[in-house]
Amino acid sequence: MPHICAGTYRTMMITKRFMLIALSALATAAFSSALPSYAHSFEKGSIKISHPWSRETPTGAGVAGGFLKVTNTGKEPDRLVGGSFVASKRIEIHEMAMDSGMMKMRELPKGLEIKPGETVELKPGSFHVMFMELNKPFKAGDLVKGTLVFEKAGTIDVEYKIEPLGTKSSADAPMDHSKMKH
Repeated sequence: MPHICAGTYRTMMITKRFMLIALSALATAAFSSALPSYAHSFEKGSIKISHPWSRETPTGAGVAGGFLKVTNTGKEPDRLVGGSFVASKRIEIHEMAMDSGMMKMRELPKGLEIKPGETVELKPGSFHVMFMELNKPFKAGDLVKGTLVFEKAGTIDVEYKIEPLGTKSSADAPMDHSKMKH
């Protein structure tokens, strides 16, 4: 076995310790970037809005969908009746439903009832907020301000996280592992 002097040994140990710290920092950074970077919710009274989001839009698009979860923690029903969105002239509450074997979208002119203790998810292919007459395209990663209006809770300020085109659910929404086999 070759003989290593004390100075060389100390330098090797410092170098090894530095490399371990650097690798640890890189691993932490890589893991952190894979985690959701922004989970958001908004509350007023008995209404909680979780993870509002939309998709980026191509230039010239006139409409886009808004998606979120609404929870009513109160003892009385409330109704989502409208809102506003800074990137569009108006919003409507919509529903996608099967009608005579065809999927159809329609406005809910009376809004969407949220019963006491109920969580309703507005998602692609179901209930959603429709942003009408867009005034600019959405870019992935942006946060866009808006409001949601409820009959009882009133106006709630929200921010929609813009996800990449084609996204089926928000990346910041917590995953439900209850039905997965581990």
